[in-house]
Amino acid sequence: MGPVDVDEAVRRYAASWPSLGPVAESFVATVTAILDEAGINYLSVTGRAKAVASFAAKAARERDGERVHTDPLRDITDQVGVRVITYVRSDVDAVAELLADQLTVLDDRDMGRETARAGRFGYASRHLLVSLDEGEHTAYEPTRCASIQLRTVLQHAWAEFEHEIRYKGTVPTEHASDLDRRFTLAAGLLELADHEFSTIRDTIQAELGGGETPEADERDPRISAQELTTFLAGRYASAGWSRTEHYEWMSGLLLELGIASLDELSALVRNVDSAAVTERMGYRYPAGAVRRLDDDLLASVGEGYLGLHGNAHRVDGLRARLAKLREV
Repeated sequence: MGPVDVDEAVRRYAASWPSLGPVAESFVATVTAILDEAGINYLSVTGRAKAVASFAAKAARERDGERVHTDPLRDITDQVGVRVITYVRSDVDAVAELLADQLTVLDDRDMGRETARAGRFGYASRHLLVSLDEGEHTAYEPTRCASIQLRTVLQHAWAEFEHEIRYKGTVPTEHASDLDRRFTLAAGLLELADHEFSTIRDTIQAELGGGETPEADERDPRISAQELTTFLAGRYASAGWSRTEHYEWMSGLLLELGIASLDELSALVRNVDSAAVTERMGYRYPAGAVRRLDDDLLASVGEGYLGLHGNAHRVDGLRARLAKLREV
């Protein structure tokens, strides 16, 4: 069977494009909910349906005189795209593991690793093709699949600027080599900066675990997000940070339980074997600090935890996790 006509593929894509917007929005909501539930730290989650003009350009792309995509509607798998921006590289890996645990992964490419294997600095982004359908032989289907890009904020800055210059700017031939060299230099510097950011975060997290607890605001009965961050860094030294709003949300849950101080919280979870709880949950990804506390509170309080107002939106999920804790 020969290549599909490009104009026909673009026409069909344009006709289907309005239906892809809601699919993209749904995937953004799904991915956000998965990350929030696991307590993974991230900067943003965004999504879009690929623009018709962008699809047309990609469908017509050639390499060595041959069409790159002989069947664009099947071969171009980023028709629905989601982008997750994290702060450090370890969070990219954590998000990838989490999504693999919750969704069906049809493809997983670490572009940064491929670039490094070629002995170069440059584009670094992890690309997952995921499906809502379960099963090992799931096929690509635009309304059931999404291409998810995972990047650190620095990787994202480089990729966006490089794309803006290379694809939207006109670079004189005499400056092309110098431009390539400068982009490579910038990529190397940002990779170093990413490493340093990770070291900074790890150092601060380690210090939080053994440092002094910040003073609470006497006007607010809740445990502050900063206090809770320090406490959890000490209790779950190997867990990654969660988002600031996750700590604030957890402080609200604790207040519903009548817990307004770290001493009271410590007493509540003192007898909980957190390592055993995590083992029961069977996570394939590194759960964040707030998720670890969430599990320990579920183990300690039991059914009463499900009835909290702040948990009303996730009762079914909590009940399933409680069942895991009670399995014999």
